[in-house]
Amino acid sequence: MAQAHTPIRALAILWLAAGGQQTMAAAPVKATSLTVAVVSVADDARYAPRRADKRWPGQSTGRLLGAARLGLEDAQTELQAAGLQAQVRDAPAPSSAQLDATLQQLTKEHVTYWLLDLPDALLPQALQAAQQAGVLAINASSAQDALRAHSCQPLVLHTFPSQAMLADALAQYLAARSWRQVLLLQGASPADAALVQAWQRASKRYGLKTTDTKTFKLSGDPRERDAANPKLLTADRSHDVVAVWDAEGEFARGLPYATQWPRPVLGSNGLTALAWHPQWERYGGPQLNRRFVKLAQRPMTGQDWAAWVGIKSLVTAWVAQPKATPAQVAGSLRS
Repeated sequence: MAQAHTPIRALAILWLAAGGQQTMAAAPVKATSLTVAVVSVADDARYAPRRADKRWPGQSTGRLLGAARLGLEDAQTELQAAGLQAQVRDAPAPSSAQLDATLQQLTKEHVTYWLLDLPDALLPQALQAAQQAGVLAINASSAQDALRAHSCQPLVLHTFPSQAMLADALAQYLAARSWRQVLLLQGASPADAALVQAWQRASKRYGLKTTDTKTFKLSGDPRERDAANPKLLTADRSHDVVAVWDAEGEFARGLPYATQWPRPVLGSNGLTALAWHPQWERYGGPQLNRRFVKLAQRPMTGQDWAAWVGIKSLVTAWVAQPKATPAQVAGSLRS
């Protein structure tokens, strides 16, 4: 089934900026080495084969190490011109319970740059460890708004868009099309609630109206069958579009073309906002997509793109200041 997607074009500017700074690299200096650890856990449920094979919109379909290595490969020209070296190091924890030990080992070895490929539940733990060790951490996979708000830390950079950014992209599109009457379907999990909160903020900002809010529930109990019936949930016809927020993706994947009335579906399926799309055709996208497919044997997702651009941008900033501290590199990137 074909799906429509709305890439966040503004994010591509970061990529262009990273590439555009190549001519500003510092003059060759005494060889120095940069090591970036790609931190992950072996038992990450996001990469379980049964989940990854479904390729739900916006969800990663593979680990980010390959994308990070591609980012480093694409930065070799500026590294060589400056007489510098960099390496990407695979740093997987054997299990979630052993993540702390892995992070402590990286700290002991003075690896002060981490690219985090971790599930949302483990990110606070990793970010706290990074803060205590003075490590510059790059979040390349989590859209959680909290990481950019009350949990924001000075040595954390985000190359993956937030839930608020993704919701804004969709709301802007609806406003531009004058599709302002929205039927909202949401799941009952805390992750679903976070998606709905971001959507409601964006809806208010762009003048969209929620005609009704309904909660779906996937259950094997025959008495609860109606709670996941698309026709019943969308029976009222006073809406232009159906917004479905389903962090797991199981309900959303079957909603397009299953509504009672012919209405576009958006949010967790149908029309979605993505950081990257494997058919993106501007700013060198086709070439990047082809290189990634050759390396990873799968299409590039938004999380892969975030890892690639994170490494590429980090190397660009470091080449300009090879003796800078992680805090100074972070300041350079923010500038």
